[in-house]
Amino acid sequence: MTSDDLPIGRRVARWRVRRSMTQQQLADRICRSKSWVDKVERGVRALDRYSVIQELAEVLRVNPEVLLSQRPQRTPIGTVEGVDDIRAALARYDTSQASERTTEEANRQVGYAWLTYQHADYAQLVRTLPGLLDAVQGSRSPELLVQAYRITSSLLVKLGAADLGWLAADRARAAAGDDPLLSAAAVVSIAQALRAQNRDHLALAALLPAANRALPPSTHSGDQEVSGTFVDQTARKPLDHRGRADRREWAAGGTLLVQAALAAAGCGEHRRAGELIDRAAGIATILRGYDDPHRTSFGPVAVELARVLVAAQRGDAAEAVRRHSTVVRREGWRRLPSEYRGAYLLDVARAYLRVGDLRGAARALVDADHVAPAEVRCRPLARTVIADLARVRPAPAGVTRLAAAVGLTR
Repeated sequence: MTSDDLPIGRRVARWRVRRSMTQQQLADRICRSKSWVDKVERGVRALDRYSVIQELAEVLRVNPEVLLSQRPQRTPIGTVEGVDDIRAALARYDTSQASERTTEEANRQVGYAWLTYQHADYAQLVRTLPGLLDAVQGSRSPELLVQAYRITSSLLVKLGAADLGWLAADRARAAAGDDPLLSAAAVVSIAQALRAQNRDHLALAALLPAANRALPPSTHSGDQEVSGTFVDQTARKPLDHRGRADRREWAAGGTLLVQAALAAAGCGEHRRAGELIDRAAGIATILRGYDDPHRTSFGPVAVELARVLVAAQRGDAAEAVRRHSTVVRREGWRRLPSEYRGAYLLDVARAYLRVGDLRGAARALVDADHVAPAEVRCRPLARTVIADLARVRPAPAGVTRLAAAVGLTR
């Protein structure tokens, strides 16, 4: 077995030894038990949270990608092939029951797929998803099905196949049944697919009632619905007396509100967008330390990133630049998954281009390529931004190199 083939736990152990650390020392530095570290290194406990991998990487003084793959990977240049294989997997309707062993393996595959997605290794994920979809096809676990379809939808939207992404998201919504949290997660994917097709009105129509359903019933007492938005007098009350389930509901509702704000901005309803983002901000302030089991990355930083995009959408370039320069210096920004940061930076580049700030657009684009190369080198949307900037003479710094990298040289 080569070093590239080592399980992630073995890589943690190898780097721990290289840093002359005992299991107890590593455990102390990440506020875990020695038993937890031992189980991770032996592969008994899955290491399926990107935030935890980032924490380990910081203590071990390596990049997270080194733990995910011993050799740092650069995403292959050009369009990722394999969408047709995913399409074929979605078209198979074999619902034979999966064995318990198969279900356990599917759970591990879903965890790996999320890590691959959050690390923005889209080429690898394209190869993984057909097998994952086959593995979960016969599963009776709604959560397993929803997660697999959500990952599939998110990737397809990235690769410019938003119509097929909408189909996968719709499958996730059907699999969720009456589960409010799973339904909320699926609606986020539906809205993202619709927004990618410039159908912001439809996305907004799906998101607002879903947010109302996802938020705990106690938050609706005394609320008033105003033009599809909510005025909540209890949004800033502490959640110390609430359980973990309520926190998940709040986070799901907050994520839906952020997405609704972006959709409203896309519709030109800027006042509504501001109201929605303010509501999401109130929820984010009371969810410190949330574990994020549905991998939404919801929190104060995510809300501030959305504020940047909403400001840019309404043409307020000064506010967008001010907020952007502030939020990317925050600690929470660095802890977001590579995919999330890269996608945001690409959106910022588009926003700057829209208001005529070519240098800002180029800077955001180059930053996105540094954080998550696949966001720039594999997404058709990014190629459009690069092409628009490359037509400027002289082209902004870094754009000529990116244009050559994705095959857009004249």
